[in-house]
Amino acid sequence: MRYLDEFRDPAQARALAERIHALSTRPLRIMEFCGGHTHAIMRHGLSQLLPPTVELLSGPGCPVCVTANRDLDYAIALAQQPGVIVATFGDLVRVPGSRSSLQRAQAEGGDVRVVYSTLDALALARAHPDRRVVFMGIGFETTAPTVAASILQAEAEGLSNYAVYSAHKTTPAAMRAILRAGEVGLSGILGPGHVSTIIGSAAWEFLPREHGIPCVIAGFEPLDILRAVAWLVELGETGRAEVGNAYGRSVTGEGNRVAQAMMARVFTLDDADWRGLGRVPVSGLRLRPEYARFDAAALYPLDPGPAAEHPGCRCGEVLRGTLLPPGCALFGRGCVPAHPIGPCMVSAEGACAAYYAYGERP
Repeated sequence: MRYLDEFRDPAQARALAERIHALSTRPLRIMEFCGGHTHAIMRHGLSQLLPPTVELLSGPGCPVCVTANRDLDYAIALAQQPGVIVATFGDLVRVPGSRSSLQRAQAEGGDVRVVYSTLDALALARAHPDRRVVFMGIGFETTAPTVAASILQAEAEGLSNYAVYSAHKTTPAAMRAILRAGEVGLSGILGPGHVSTIIGSAAWEFLPREHGIPCVIAGFEPLDILRAVAWLVELGETGRAEVGNAYGRSVTGEGNRVAQAMMARVFTLDDADWRGLGRVPVSGLRLRPEYARFDAAALYPLDPGPAAEHPGCRCGEVLRGTLLPPGCALFGRGCVPAHPIGPCMVSAEGACAAYYAYGERP
C-alpha cells in the first residue's frame, strides 16, 4: 500500500494538474499508445483534471484488439482440427471472428484451453504427448520474449508436440503507420511503459527525428501519467521534440537486452495484418525457418475463408484514434461486455471496455 500511496497522492495530483493548466496555452492532442494507460486514465478520472486544451486519444495498444480477424479465423479453424489443443489467454476466447469465436468453437467440441502463461502451455504439451498443443502467440514486445523462451524450452526438452501460432506485433511500426496515414493530427505520444521496458526509450527516437513529435514514456499510476502529460505539455509549449522517460524505475535507454536477444533468436520481422491499420510492413514477428517445426502456420496450412468485419463495429477507428468509443452506434447498446460485438469491448485493455466501465454510457 505504501508503494501505491507514493504514486496516488491527491496533493501531488492536484499540484501536477495545476501545473498543466498553468503551462497549457495551445491545443495539444496526445495519443496514449497503451491500453493500460487508457484504463488508468478512465479509472482515475485523469481527463477531468486536464484543461480543455489537452486532448487524450487512445491508440492501437491493446494486443487482443489489434489482432486481425484473419488470425482469429485461423485459430478457430485450428481448434476444429482433430488431435489439436489450442492454448490461449482468456481475452482472446471471447473475441468474435468473421463467423465464430474460440468460445463457440469450444462449445462445438473444439479443445480450447485458457492458460495464464506459456509455462501452462508447455505443461499441457507434457501432459498430452499424443496431441499437439498450439499456443496462440498474440501481443507486443512484452509477451513475445516469453513465447520465444517457450520454444527454446520445448526444443531443449524435445517436446515435438508443442507449437506456436505467432500473431505478435511490434509497436513502433504501428505508430509509424498512424502518423504516415495522417488521419489524426497528433502533438505528442504517451509512450507505453511495459513495451518500453523491453525495447528501451531509444526505440522511440524516430518520433522526434522523423515526425517532429515528442514522446514521454509513462508508468500506470495516476502520478506517472500526469507527470508524463505535464512533460509533454511543456515540450509542446516550447516547441521541442524529444523523448522523455517518466518511468525511470522500470525503463532504461537500451531496454532489456536479454529479452531482445531471445526475440531475435527465435523471430524475424515480417509484414502483419492489424485491425484498423490493415497490412503494416515489417510489423509482425514470425518464427525463423530453423524453428519451423514449432510453427503452427507451417504445420497447419489452413484456409479459414475470407475475413469479414461486423458491419456496425468501429473498433478499427477507435484503434486509430479517429473515433472515441461513445461515437460508435453500437457502444453500450448492441455491444456491451456481456455480449461484445468487437474486441475493443472484450479485452481488459480495450478502449471501449474502459469507457463502458468508467465513462458515460448511453
